[in-house]
Order: sequence, then C-alpha cells, then structure tokens
Amino acid sequence: MSRSDSNALGAAIAADSEVEKVVVDLGLATRTEMEFCREQQKQSSDPNQRSLTDLLVEHNFITANQAKRIRVQMDERRSGQIPGYQVMAKVGKGAMAVVYKARQISLDRIVAIKVLPKRLSENPDFVERFYKEGKAAARLAHNNIVQAIDVGSTQDNYHYFVMEFVEGKTLYDLMAPPPHGDGKRFTEKEALDITQQIGEALAHAHLRGLIHRDVKPKNILLTPQGVAKLTDLGLARATDDKEAAESEAGKAYGTPYYISPEQIRGEVDIDYRADLYSLGATLYHLVTGRPPFDGDTPSAVMHKHLKSVLTPADHLNTSLSQGTAEIIEFCMSKKRTERYGSTEDLVEDLKLVREGRPPAHARHHVDMDGLTRMEETARPSDPYEAVMAARAAAAGPNQYLIIGLGAVIGISVVLNLVLMYFVVAR
Repeated sequence: MSRSDSNALGAAIAADSEVEKVVVDLGLATRTEMEFCREQQKQSSDPNQRSLTDLLVEHNFITANQAKRIRVQMDERRSGQIPGYQVMAKVGKGAMAVVYKARQISLDRIVAIKVLPKRLSENPDFVERFYKEGKAAARLAHNNIVQAIDVGSTQDNYHYFVMEFVEGKTLYDLMAPPPHGDGKRFTEKEALDITQQIGEALAHAHLRGLIHRDVKPKNILLTPQGVAKLTDLGLARATDDKEAAESEAGKAYGTPYYISPEQIRGEVDIDYRADLYSLGATLYHLVTGRPPFDGDTPSAVMHKHLKSVLTPADHLNTSLSQGTAEIIEFCMSKKRTERYGSTEDLVEDLKLVREGRPPAHARHHVDMDGLTRMEETARPSDPYEAVMAARAAAAGPNQYLIIGLGAVIGISVVLNLVLMYFVVAR
C-alpha cells in the first residue's frame, strides 16, 4: 500500500470513529446497529467506498437528513480543534461563519474565534475576504472596536480569526421582539451615547484610511456596562485600494436597510460619508424602533434609499429632540456632499445634543409648499414665521427685482385710473 493510500485509509478510519461517536451521543442508533454496520464494512471488497454513514442510511438505522446533521456536527467538532486554543462553547452562527468562545492557552484568557464553514473554505473569494477582515481589524486599536488577535488555518483547512471576546449582545438582538430578541426600546440619551461611541470608533478607522461599509445594529455589540463595540470588518476597504474599488464597481455592497445611496449605485470612490449615512440610519432605528425605509424586497428598500423622502425621526417619536432629528437628516442626506464634512464633526454634534445644546454642524431641512429643500439657520417658533422665512430664503435678487417692478407698475395703473375719473367727471 502506498503512503497516500495509507493516509487516505487512516483519514477514513478516523472519520468513521467520529461518526460513531456522534451517532451514539445523539442517540440516533444503538451500539448493536453500529457494530452490524462495522461488520458489513469489513466484508466489503472496497471498504474505502462504503463509509459508516452510508451503511447506516442503507440499512435504515438513520435517515438521510440525520446523516446531513451528523456531517454538520462533525464539521463543527473539527473546526473547534484549533491549536493553542481550548474551545468552550458555540456562541453564534451566521451564513458566513460560526463563532466560538474559547480559552487562549498560552495567555490564559477568554477569546472569540470565528471559523469559516468548510463549504466556504473551498471558495478562494470567501477565504480572501475572511483574511482581509482580520488584517483590517489588526490595523485598528480602539476601545470601541473589537480587537483582532490572530488569523490562521488548521491542518484540516479550517480558516479561523481570533478576536477579543465581548460579553454582551448586538443592538439587533436587543431590539428584536421576543422570542428572537429582548424587545428593548432605547431612550434618546442611550441611543446618542451608543452612536457617539461608534462615531469615535469610525473616526479612528477613517483616519487610518479604512471604511467599514456595513455599519448596522447587527455589527454593534453592547456590553452590560454600556460599552459599544463595532465589529465585523468583512466589507471594510482601504480608501487607497483602487484595485479592489474597481473590481467592485457597479456592485452594491452593504445591508439594504442601512446602505448609502452611493453604495447602492456601486460607485468606485466610496469614502467615509457612506459610513456616516449608515450610522445615521442606525440611530434612526434606535430612536424610532424601525429602520428608515422598509419594503417587500431588498431591491424595494434600496430604491427608497435612492428616491424616497425620509420621514423625519421626530415625526415618529414626538418626544425626540430637534437636535437628534437634525443629526439624522444631515447624516442621511442622499447627496454625500450635503453630509458632515468629517466624522469628528458628527461626534461633536452628538456630544452637544447629549448635553442639551443644539448641534453645531447639522442644519435643519424644511420642505414647504413644494419649495426646494433648504437649510434654516434657525427655526422660528411660529409656523407662519417659518413659512415666511422659508419663502424669503427662497427668493433671490432677481425675484425681489420682479416684485419691485410689479409694485411700481401697479401704482402707475391706479394713478392713471384716478386721473381718467376726474377727466370724465368734468
């Protein structure tokens, strides 16, 4: 027997031993049934072609669906065998990865390990994106960003990303209605505090040339002490990475409920203002209990980000301060040139509003009598004055000239009519 054949046989035997343990642990088959299949396997002319799982299904000891579950369980057991780490429990699972709580043996500390599923490990694009996330996170060191520790792969070709373990839940899990979540409603003060922390995290990333591109409640963790942590840099991109930008041209990367208009259009020169839009959309959700736009399909939601007028947050939550509503509208301007000039400006406004003062950078937008949306420097207390102020702001020099000429002509007509009256009277 060649070395490669020997290795293959050894791997098959090891795999069957794992199958046997999983099947017995789950109570899917008895030891007698397992021994029967083992005997059938030995009598086969080519034992490598008849796995223990196949024989269990063939003799109706387990179903095909149970066999799939066994394979998934085996994958999870193998992925949990990472050198240098003692896996303690599975704490999360998504479409892209499984997250485990583990102990780093060398430093005796608790960490989180994100493992790429086997089916995705065979796709070079997913593997590349996985490692890019780790490298992007490693460039950042901020209290409000989940810290990266290590990336690597096992002998079984499982790719893993080790990071700081955060005790807490995502904003999504906190807000989701029971039984899927806690059904929590955030106060305005709590929402501003969380948004300020994430704003500071983004400012740190933006200064280092990184755009997150997927800011949303699911990617923000909140500890029991109220510390907000930005996580999942899977879509993060360096602003100077022209090759990546050009390869993604025309594709919408992001989450429909929180994505910026320029990301939807697949523009090449995405910058920090895309993150500000998504953070504004997240703040909107926190203070109103719902995302800014909704629809039956992701496409319908994204179309609204492009075309629909945003319902002001203080129309849905009437207890909301004017300052918070202004910050949200400024962040979520459809034209990025009409958003904040820097992430630091946003953070400053969030601090001011938390202190009960008006924002220094956000400007309130009004839309009255079909006039173009414009910026007010102050909001008059009287509605009539607000309308007059908006109309006065809309009137340019040419409009005033026309109004003046109209007044002169009107007076002239009246005087002529008076003179004609006296002439006729005589």
